[in-house]
Amino acid sequence: MNAPNPVPKPTGRLFEGRRKVFPRKVDGTFRRLKWAIMVATLAIYYLTPWLRWHRGAYAPDQAVLVDLAHRRFYMFSIEIWPNEFYYVVGLLVMAAVGLFLVTSAVGRAWCGYACPQTVWTDLFVHVERFIEGDRNAQLRLDRAPWGVEKLAKRTGKFASWLVIAALTGGAWIFYFADAPTLARQFISGNAPTVAYATVGVLTATTFIFGGLMREQVCIYMCPWPRIQSAMMDERSLSVTYRAWRGEPRTRGLKRSQEAEGPAGDCIDCEACIAVCPTGIDIREGAQIGCITCGLCIDACDQMMTRIGRPTQLIGYLTELDADHERRGEAAISPIRRLLHPRTIAYFLIWAGIGCAMLFALGNRARIGVSVLQTRNPIWVRLSDGAVRNGYLIKIRNMEERPRRFAISLDGMDALLWDEQSGRGSAARRIVVAANADQVAQRQIFLATSTKGEARTSIDFTVRALDAEGGSARATSFFERPETIP
Repeated sequence: MNAPNPVPKPTGRLFEGRRKVFPRKVDGTFRRLKWAIMVATLAIYYLTPWLRWHRGAYAPDQAVLVDLAHRRFYMFSIEIWPNEFYYVVGLLVMAAVGLFLVTSAVGRAWCGYACPQTVWTDLFVHVERFIEGDRNAQLRLDRAPWGVEKLAKRTGKFASWLVIAALTGGAWIFYFADAPTLARQFISGNAPTVAYATVGVLTATTFIFGGLMREQVCIYMCPWPRIQSAMMDERSLSVTYRAWRGEPRTRGLKRSQEAEGPAGDCIDCEACIAVCPTGIDIREGAQIGCITCGLCIDACDQMMTRIGRPTQLIGYLTELDADHERRGEAAISPIRRLLHPRTIAYFLIWAGIGCAMLFALGNRARIGVSVLQTRNPIWVRLSDGAVRNGYLIKIRNMEERPRRFAISLDGMDALLWDEQSGRGSAARRIVVAANADQVAQRQIFLATSTKGEARTSIDFTVRALDAEGGSARATSFFERPETIP
């Protein structure tokens, strides 16, 4: 028998103090699933910055890198430039819609298994249990006066949490610079100040949120449960206590067997409360503190097996399935449950955004061009009567190799030259070389006759073409004094 976590009584205060929760160890299907997801997500987070990806001699070889200094984002074979930030926006929108999709289909599965707060809290709880013992031992230690044993165990626990928190903050900074180089600089004390500051902030927040405020973050601080409650419907999965099967409860197996009247399967052992990471009683119905991690299902199934009664007194269930079971009818099939309009709509939006981004990535020319007119002076009349305008042209070479681009004009009859060659080399096009993964800038001039249509500006298009046929365009305008044919 486990002592229940105390349930707070309303006090009228605006701040709810922390109720310490010491979850009991449990084994079962969902506990093993949480282990697998925790190991996988932590491995991805800690190891990803150390993966290498060859991009040629002119680009970094870190597989995932947010290169703020050069304004690039690398993810394996994908390279995102600042002018392509819409890809990042697309990924964020996909992540949001994906959360909506998961919530609509399987309820708060994100909260229970993959949320960073859940993963690191779970890790901290296991460390705490390893040092201080299981639930009952932790309760005794928490109530005991301070002594050598308590001081030693608490020191060991907090030190372990601090190491994990520091590794968490340390891993984060490696996403923004070459990981081996930054690691050497960090250890030798030569890393940028912002790196030490970032590690300090993330260490503190991980330690506080994962260890000292772990229950309060999920119940009071996180806005996601409030948002999810608006997205869930009668077809969404949630952890449900089958009250029609468990009630009326009896206090212990012996009383259940001796009961003269009807007795439910629940023997009020409170094992479901003892294993809950937020300390709630799932038998009281749906609650914002339930992260649907399934640990109460494992604990209840163990107890039902021990006393020889059917399992799944607590289980993942939709509201529709609960109504059907209560009436003795067959449950809805999982496939039919998933195929409802809202889930299908979320999936189509999510898949549509993903396919559009893949199509755009596969068809981009890896060239960018922009043209900025020089405004001082706006135009110059040359000795032969022609009018000249100046422009600053920028060519983005978005590949990991040097390239040469032919620059030409569409939409107006003009000659162009750059400031190095002079007007004597004016032609219909010029060639600009750009280094690998760099932006080449060139000051160019356009000259055209003043004869023609009476207007002060002419719109034209600058076209950049590489040897393989890739091209990019940018529009601008040519200004001149108004003339009459």
